[in-house]
Amino acid sequence: MSHSNDITVVKLGGSVGKQPEAFCRDAADLLSRGRRLVIVHGGSEHTNELAQALGHPSQFITSPSGHTSRRTDRRTLEIMQMACRGLLNQQIVEQLQRLSVAAAGLSGMDARIWRGERKAAVRAMVEGRITVIRDDFTGTVDEVNTGLLLSLLEAGVTPVLSPPAVSFSGEPINVDADRAAAQTAAALGASCLVLLSNVPGLLAHFPDESSLIDRLPRSQIESAMTAAQGRMKKKVLGAGEALERGVRRVVIGDARRPGPISAALEGAGTVIE
Repeated sequence: MSHSNDITVVKLGGSVGKQPEAFCRDAADLLSRGRRLVIVHGGSEHTNELAQALGHPSQFITSPSGHTSRRTDRRTLEIMQMACRGLLNQQIVEQLQRLSVAAAGLSGMDARIWRGERKAAVRAMVEGRITVIRDDFTGTVDEVNTGLLLSLLEAGVTPVLSPPAVSFSGEPINVDADRAAAQTAAALGASCLVLLSNVPGLLAHFPDESSLIDRLPRSQIESAMTAAQGRMKKKVLGAGEALERGVRRVVIGDARRPGPISAALEGAGTVIE
């Protein structure tokens, strides 16, 4: 793959997506110095607010293994599309354009950038019992359209990607943006995956920010899952998947600080190699 090793995949996470200015300034600075970025974001905060406003409040389900995810019926999926692709994606693209970055906002559905399997059934714990949900539009990213992403990068365009992905039968599916970013980094042969959140990194004793784990050997990812709370579980899971598929370095960094991407690339946060 032509000079793909200068590609960094950055996932902007948490409520920080609401003020993406510092993030966008840092991205523009790195791009001006020759680094190529693929930006990925979710939109859970935006989705929750919009869902509330539209009278279809968000519901969350917990799997038997303890992972929490959004209950995604068809209406929730539509609200998520409005929130991610309609609001947040365009805000990030607008900020980047103002900084002279040629940014293209795309959802994982566009040109099948992210394709995957829609789960036939989702298992959830309800009042201590396992319940099977069949009308859920969730899945995972199994294929990435690297041809399109590389041709955009070649043309000097910075892709800004958000869920949903598209299933093999053509339906939109809600996918976890951290894990989608991990698959994207692996497929592009990226040199680094940066996962930004509204904490300094993986904390040994959440929410104590002084308990930051600054270096995590890959061999300890499994045990780190026990320290990870809430959304951080998906980040650690994504980090493991990226490393397994050939990405050499993953940094879980702090999106709240100035120059958040640069700081993470310099090793601020939890570095997993």
